[in-house]
Amino acid sequence: MLIAITRQISPRFDECELTHLDRQPIDLERARVQHRQYEAALHELGCEVISLPPEADLPDSVFVEDVALVFDEIAVITRPGADSRKPETESIAWALSPYRMLRTIAAPGTIDGGDVLRVGQTVYVGRSNRSNRSGVEQLQALLAPYGYRVQSVEVTGCLHLKSAVTQVCEDTLLINPAWVDRSIFGEMRFIDVDDSEPSAANAVWIDDAVIYPSSFARTQRRLEAAGLHLKIVAATEVAKAEGAVTCCSLVFRRV
Repeated sequence: MLIAITRQISPRFDECELTHLDRQPIDLERARVQHRQYEAALHELGCEVISLPPEADLPDSVFVEDVALVFDEIAVITRPGADSRKPETESIAWALSPYRMLRTIAAPGTIDGGDVLRVGQTVYVGRSNRSNRSGVEQLQALLAPYGYRVQSVEVTGCLHLKSAVTQVCEDTLLINPAWVDRSIFGEMRFIDVDDSEPSAANAVWIDDAVIYPSSFARTQRRLEAAGLHLKIVAATEVAKAEGAVTCCSLVFRRV
């Protein structure tokens, strides 16, 4: 059984943290509609969706991916790099506690889950404004007993590692090579985003399907040409908050 933890849109979503984008008006009602459609896509792909209520005072709290990392063995509650997001961890820890032993990243360490890409037993962590060396070292110490290897990765031009690269099937990564060096990922196959769609590398891989945003038609055609089964969703409003489809859920197997 797959579990997907999500959180509903905060009424203060338009006060979100921004690093690389200029602020644009966010249509809160459209954001809520799109988020419900996203949750429906998770359900259609076999997930039991646990939709947490909105956090009125935490604008970025829909982005649950950033505050926890869920492995088969444990869950790691992160310490987000933006101070405004640190209070988000309490409710996510509560939601995860029935499913996993919990471990935490402590000060001065910071990690955003959007910087963490697990490919097999290798856990890549982006060196970004949100994730620091102490956080990476703590994550390595927490995961080493379970056979994982943590590797730090340089990213440029984007907020998180998973803005630049995500996994779309067992042996394939979707990548913007201008933002991250493909040679880091060894013998994986790659699908490059279209040059006109630099933000198109974020996708959610669930078994034999991929949740993918509707905004990137050219890259979408590349994914379809590779034989991938896509579940297309609208994500225009979370994109204005420097979010994407992976950001809005924590997907893991019940063990």
